[in-house]
Amino acid sequence: MQLVEDLQGLNIYLVGMMGSGKSTIGRSLAHRLNYRYFDTDVLIERTTQKSITNIFAEEGETYFRNLETEVLHQVSPYYKSVISTGGGIILKPQNWSYLREGLVIWLNVALEAIEERLRGDQTRPLLKAHEEEDALKTKLIQLWQERQHLYRQADLTIAIASNSQSSNETVEIILERMPEVLKTKPELQQEHQNHHN
Repeated sequence: MQLVEDLQGLNIYLVGMMGSGKSTIGRSLAHRLNYRYFDTDVLIERTTQKSITNIFAEEGETYFRNLETEVLHQVSPYYKSVISTGGGIILKPQNWSYLREGLVIWLNVALEAIEERLRGDQTRPLLKAHEEEDALKTKLIQLWQERQHLYRQADLTIAIASNSQSSNETVEIILERMPEVLKTKPELQQEHQNHHN
């Protein structure tokens, strides 16, 4: 695949709101590119032997955000990797120093579609107190308003309007659009080569 050659081992970071399909799409994308796959939430759970929900409950959000940064630090030296990240990873400026070493793709899923996916999901700590429909919608809008200007800093934005679009279709769109981004961002490849020379 020409794209794999063009990437020259560059890591791909998926960012976006919780419930935007980063893990599913990340695994599929890694398979298509013959890349490794990492999920920062899974790595945190393995390292701490605790669920994300328990980490939030016992240690708080700041502690969790610090763990996220540490995990990014650990995976960034790898290459040929697709890395799915937590929804709030874009909040810390320090994290961007790692993200910028790769290609950052924002899965921009419509809030209605995210709400549909998250309804009744007990594993999302930031939604724990927002079980009622209106409260969930309000919380998602609040998170979106806080974060969207940061998500927009991604190298490539993939808009997903509804849940009728399959993860495979999304992966195809990503594969189609990545070459145009690589052409407009030669500094990405240069930075990556410097990193590994």
